[in-house]
Amino acid sequence: MALVATCSRSLLRVRRSSLDPLTRTCLFLSTSNDSISAEQGKTQLKKPWRKSHKRSPGTGELSWEERLADAVTPLWRLTYEEQLELKQKRQEGILSQLCQHLSSDCQSRPSSAVGAKPTFPVLPILPSPVTEGYRNKSTFSVNRGVDGNPKTVGFYVGAGRNGTIVCINGDHLLNMPEKHKLVARCYQDFIRRSSLEPCLLFHAGGHWREVTVRTGAGGRTMAIVYFHPQALAPREVAAHKAELLDYFTRGPGAVCQLDSLFFQESTMTRCAHEDSPYQLLNGQEHIYEEVLGFRFRISPDAFFQVNQSAAELLYGAVRDLCVPSNNGDGGRTGGTLLDVCCGTGAVGITASRRAGRVIGVELVEQAVEDARHNAALNGALNCEFIAGKAEVVLPDLVTRLSGAGGGLAAVVNPARAGLHPRVVRALRNQAAIRRLVYVSCKPEGEAMRNFRELCCARGPQSKLTGEAFTPRLAVPVDMFPHTPHCELVLLFER
Repeated sequence: MALVATCSRSLLRVRRSSLDPLTRTCLFLSTSNDSISAEQGKTQLKKPWRKSHKRSPGTGELSWEERLADAVTPLWRLTYEEQLELKQKRQEGILSQLCQHLSSDCQSRPSSAVGAKPTFPVLPILPSPVTEGYRNKSTFSVNRGVDGNPKTVGFYVGAGRNGTIVCINGDHLLNMPEKHKLVARCYQDFIRRSSLEPCLLFHAGGHWREVTVRTGAGGRTMAIVYFHPQALAPREVAAHKAELLDYFTRGPGAVCQLDSLFFQESTMTRCAHEDSPYQLLNGQEHIYEEVLGFRFRISPDAFFQVNQSAAELLYGAVRDLCVPSNNGDGGRTGGTLLDVCCGTGAVGITASRRAGRVIGVELVEQAVEDARHNAALNGALNCEFIAGKAEVVLPDLVTRLSGAGGGLAAVVNPARAGLHPRVVRALRNQAAIRRLVYVSCKPEGEAMRNFRELCCARGPQSKLTGEAFTPRLAVPVDMFPHTPHCELVLLFER
């Protein structure tokens, strides 16, 4: 429990430092013009989205903008303090359910009463230092707008199964930065000028699909345009790529000042770089992000936390729990940190100055390339990254690491689908791992199954033969203001 007390004090200091007055920005709607000139993009007047605009005149019904805000940012009507209180209670409720599950899973423990508090400390949620325009990655869809125009760029309201999808401009959304909104407006202008139709349904033809916008340190901006070639000949695709390039470099879209423009020919909903390479049409191959004094290279499809300022709190919390400082000065403590689902290496690299060695495992090869580059960029020579499925790589890797001196800790940050059962077994059955930190954006989902598998009684049938972990401390971090979601950092020990 000394570790828990030390980490609690450290994280509470982080929380107090993050409660400085938050900078609030004005929110504007874009103009309704179908086309944008370069000069208009710089100087166009924008109207604040005030209460008088929230409802359709004379009907009492929600406006389209309000419906979209309710879908994308459901908590936008609450003050930020109210949002934090709601999220804190929700995370405590989820962790109470975990404790009830563990009580019923372990026959030797008495059943917990329904609604009981978690049996371990849950720290106050760490608030995001920035609450508006915080996203560094946004993906805008293309579909029919309220006026029926199929070349409308924005976000969906409605459902595809009953044909009620409407695409709404997202300029009023609180979590979107102005630069992303500008790129979306320009892309809409471009596809409306184009002779090609949009691809709303793959089997129905059409070509122009969604656009993703990423921003990094210093406002550097990357745009990725997705395109379905259908039956077009390569020379025809090349001609339309040239039009896109001209629009964003010399035409009206130049107002976006893109640092990178990518194009991907995609015949399915999502294509990895290995399936269909991202084609750089102009600018730099990468943009960069900075967290906790470390610099990270971002590729078109690389995973990175969407809220940079809150990511500093998240990674700081994970570092303090994975590799706590023995003497309080943040110096190197030795041991090996195993970073599962490591992405571009952010968690491991930000902890590398404390750990003796960091080994990351990641499925996406491009992300592993980025992670290796990021380690070299930051002088983190004690970091190694392995490409492959965690469930394939981990069992043998953990066995080899068990003989290493200095102790072995692990951090996992999986997608919403959670960890593969083989990964859980490899972690659970390796006695050398005494501390494990699980980062989840949806702890009530598949992650809950992982929690129970890590902590339940041993059983040969389940192949979980190692000593059970015990949850020791939870730290919620608000990565997504105005939404009900947050990241949960959960420390397990044995």
